[in-house]
Amino acid sequence: MGTKPELLATAASMEELRLLAEAGADAFVIGESRFGARLPGEFGLEQIGEAVRFARGSERRPRIYAAVNNLMDNRTAEELPGYLGRLAEIGVDAIVFGDPSVLLAAREAAPSVPLHWNAEMTSTSYAQAEYWGKRGASRIVLARELNMEQVIEVKQRTSLEVQVQVHGMTNIYHSKRSLVDSYLGHLGKAPEQVDSALGQGLFLKEADRRDERYPIYQDAHGTYMMSSDDICMIENLHELLEAGIDSLRVEGLMKTPAYNETVVRAYRAAIDAYAADPAAYRFDPAWLDAIRRAQDPSRELSYGFFYKEQVY
Repeated sequence: MGTKPELLATAASMEELRLLAEAGADAFVIGESRFGARLPGEFGLEQIGEAVRFARGSERRPRIYAAVNNLMDNRTAEELPGYLGRLAEIGVDAIVFGDPSVLLAAREAAPSVPLHWNAEMTSTSYAQAEYWGKRGASRIVLARELNMEQVIEVKQRTSLEVQVQVHGMTNIYHSKRSLVDSYLGHLGKAPEQVDSALGQGLFLKEADRRDERYPIYQDAHGTYMMSSDDICMIENLHELLEAGIDSLRVEGLMKTPAYNETVVRAYRAAIDAYAADPAAYRFDPAWLDAIRRAQDPSRELSYGFFYKEQVY
């Protein structure tokens, strides 16, 4: 039997977290937008504590990772020691960070909690992994712009755990400005007239590619533009499993719980089938068929950058 990687998911609520845990997720990244970036839902300290208690009491015992991956301004940096200390008391399994201020604060406030380095587009090499590993990180979350060859090389040449995204949309642009509010103001709508920009169905189009839609939303830290397609690596998941990648992330941002459950169940089945007998593993088209039935027809499934020419 092969070693199973972690199947990592996101969740917008405790209800979705329970649903996806039952579907087979091994771990979750959750948090609140004051400290974490691009989260499908708000989990304050009380809700994170509820998630940890649920995880400890469930049969699968999924791991709970706290997202503290925003760039920190002066005021937020001052709040980090207290916040990280509470996360340690609650018992989260890891803290996901990108800003070095989080690492420095965690050394004092949460020294026993593992750290996962996630710098989005700039986590691109084994040398960076080793740099942050020497400073306390136990995992590197690789940039989605790396191709398969680069991903495998990082895994071969670092002592850290390696995490990659295998499904869902990706962030392609972030502005600290409240561009959605500005647009709504242009339309004559006041911000208080709008409950939430997330999930409103707002999108951008390119002049030369009118059939592609780029979802756009806003939170307390600015405006985000997301990819027009969804990564879907289930057909070629065995390449990442053969390489020994430690964590496979399903991104659930701007997706329904039902969709995310379908995806998690499909990847759970593929991972379990490979682990049971790697030599005899065969891809089952039914896994992809289930995802395609749930997929928004306006969003293509793609391999992302995994089979493209080298970007970095």
